[in-house]
Amino acid sequence: MKWLAALLLALLAIKSMAATAYVSDELVLGVYAEENSQGQRLATLHSGTQLETLAQNGEFTQVRLSDGTTGWVKSAFLTANEPAVVRVKRLEEELDRSRATTPALAEAAARSEVERLKLELAAKQAELDAARGPAAAAAVPANTGALAAFQAAAAPWWPALAGFGVAIGLGCGFWLGYATLARRIRHKFGGLKVY
Repeated sequence: MKWLAALLLALLAIKSMAATAYVSDELVLGVYAEENSQGQRLATLHSGTQLETLAQNGEFTQVRLSDGTTGWVKSAFLTANEPAVVRVKRLEEELDRSRATTPALAEAAARSEVERLKLELAAKQAELDAARGPAAAAAVPANTGALAAFQAAAAPWWPALAGFGVAIGLGCGFWLGYATLARRIRHKFGGLKVY
């Protein structure tokens, strides 16, 4: 019974597989001609190198490199998961590709936004002209020259001036209210400030 289990394990260990494997992160791995690290070194692999696994025997896995070289490496240094080095390199390439297309996309989006705003402006202008009616449109010329330029330039500072006047009025009102209250309190308590 034990010999049957041992035979089954041996068959599973030698099982041939044609799957992709990678050298794990931050590693320099030697590929040897024999199933031990004592044989001739055929190649040196760095983290993220893609390999094709052919067979596994104990601690060693037979691999085929991209140039067709076949050799043995320690199984503990192989992983079926794509290492971080490979993922980072792929993501950096994707980022570079997206950056290359981003200015063109931004320009196209800006052009479409400008066109949309022009159409919206034309619609609002048409609504305004319709609201004014034909008599108002005839009474007010479309281009009054210097007067229109002055009104366009003066329009932004009038609301600011009105707001400034309101703020000064409120400040003066607060000060007068405070002074009146202070005078009444001093009068009530015989000239003493109690607050």
